[in-house]
Amino acid sequence: MTLSGSSGDVSVRRSLSLDTRTVVSRLRDPTFPVLWNTTSRLVSSVVVLLAKYAFHSLSLVNVYNLDRLVKALERPKGIPLITLSNHISTIDDPVMWSPLKNKYLTQKDIRWSLVAHEVCYTNTPLAYFFMLTRSVPIVRGDGVYQEGVNFAIERLSQGDWVHVFPEGRINDKMEYTRFKWGVGRMIYECLEMPIVLPIHVIGLEQLLPPRPPYIIRPFKKVTINHGEPLALKHLVEELKDAQPPPEVARKNITDAIQLEAMTLKKDTEELHNKP
Repeated sequence: MTLSGSSGDVSVRRSLSLDTRTVVSRLRDPTFPVLWNTTSRLVSSVVVLLAKYAFHSLSLVNVYNLDRLVKALERPKGIPLITLSNHISTIDDPVMWSPLKNKYLTQKDIRWSLVAHEVCYTNTPLAYFFMLTRSVPIVRGDGVYQEGVNFAIERLSQGDWVHVFPEGRINDKMEYTRFKWGVGRMIYECLEMPIVLPIHVIGLEQLLPPRPPYIIRPFKKVTINHGEPLALKHLVEELKDAQPPPEVARKNITDAIQLEAMTLKKDTEELHNKP
């Protein structure tokens, strides 16, 4: 889950116009459902489509194994999908979806994305914008049982698509960072075993560095590589049969994910560095 930006300060969080409980409550039950859902779909689609055309105009893009993501998006109804990726720039999401055909970017069940509350929900206009783009607030330091994670599990249990940045922060240096256990909880507690698809991105940190003055540097090489869906079903079933303490189950699942993500990282670096 993304916790990008500065560390969450308690005094700042308390001053926000919309706390996470309020935001998640409105995401669960918007006041005007038909209008809200239509507007949300429109805003989400416009944002992703703008990112798509701007990104492909400003960078040199190499995309690998996109068919794996497409196949996951065409999964049977009711099957949840978790995509997870490294986090190197403030534009990872929505840019990483830009290689998809437009029909996948304008569908009503476009992804939910876990975002940093202290970055994306700093005032009321921003809060409503990010709610409309299906961005679920996560608060640094509030643990795996916070409202945003609960909501993500609810959406997954309905067969939705949720995107997670398991490093929990922007890591443009691509240093080893232990994954947060929230993703392990999401998989373990989901009513239906989700498809878990890893993605690795290189180059967006050069296109738009995640630090002031936040200026786009065009024509940088960007590589987006989609991994195989992770084979986690057997591990999850074993853990549910053994019934270890919840934190042990979360850690085991998260560790398995990180091992696969590290392999994908190595493969993507080799692809990115090809002449």
